[in-house]
Amino acid sequence: MVDRVEYDEFGLFHENAEEFGLPFDGPPVVRRVAVEVAPGRRLSALVWKDGEPELVLLHGGAQNAHTWDTVAMALDRPLVAIDLPGHGHSDGPGARPDGQLNIQGNAIDVAAAVRQLAPAAAAVVGMSLGGLTTIALAKEAPELVRKVVLVDVLPGIKGERAKHITDFVSGHPSFSSLDELLKWTVQFNPTRSLSSLRRGILHNAEQREDGTWVWRWARHRFEVPSSNSGPEVVDDTLYDGLWDSLASITVPLLLARGMRSDSVLGDEDEEELRRRLPSAGVVHVAKAGHSLQGDTPLELAAIIDGFVFGG
Repeated sequence: MVDRVEYDEFGLFHENAEEFGLPFDGPPVVRRVAVEVAPGRRLSALVWKDGEPELVLLHGGAQNAHTWDTVAMALDRPLVAIDLPGHGHSDGPGARPDGQLNIQGNAIDVAAAVRQLAPAAAAVVGMSLGGLTTIALAKEAPELVRKVVLVDVLPGIKGERAKHITDFVSGHPSFSSLDELLKWTVQFNPTRSLSSLRRGILHNAEQREDGTWVWRWARHRFEVPSSNSGPEVVDDTLYDGLWDSLASITVPLLLARGMRSDSVLGDEDEEELRRRLPSAGVVHVAKAGHSLQGDTPLELAAIIDGFVFGG
């Protein structure tokens, strides 16, 4: 008999609050919605609080909308966190049904979702793959992008800088148990607490009928010939035009860059940003690596609030 692990998607927020010292007098107002972005295909999203959403949050590859939970709680504003195509609870990508990355396809789908869920949002915040998608979105649907926050990403990330990420997401197609999945995750996230990693796994993986576990994004890739590349691995052609698209952005843009060794950006990337878009702002976050929303969520929330709302 398979030992099933119970999971309540909206029952873990007290852990976020406790870990980061946020006030908690009951679960926040959050609901999951799904919107059709193409015939027969839907994107899923978390809608935080009542009222017109003020922000759109886009996660990185191999992540999902719950990666923003602590940031959203700290911001305490109406917002939408979207599961990118092929991630979380969203359907697989339309342009690439094999589950591989397609940043332009992401932007088209996200534009359709934002038009329905947050057409008046003050800013789009994108981390890693979500940041590249945001750049493409600004060209695809500029009327939906009023300010941009890029979280530790710029076009043309060099493969060696992201090796620790690709090694993690490419390691195993499935896991025999939650404990095995947790042990694997701990190896690549030594600075995170066990409770936060377990919480992240429950949001980002699912237990199959035979008791094994698979990442939610990986369920779209079972029939794809192995290429030893996870969803953060992209060939250079996928970056074609993204620097030009970024340079053409006319709305305020801020890069929040993690400064630990596990960031994927180097000084040369930041210099290229300043050369291509002199108006861009840059904030360095000393204690964060690539995933600022996980390493320093309160600091990231303050950065977003200050840049977007002047708070």
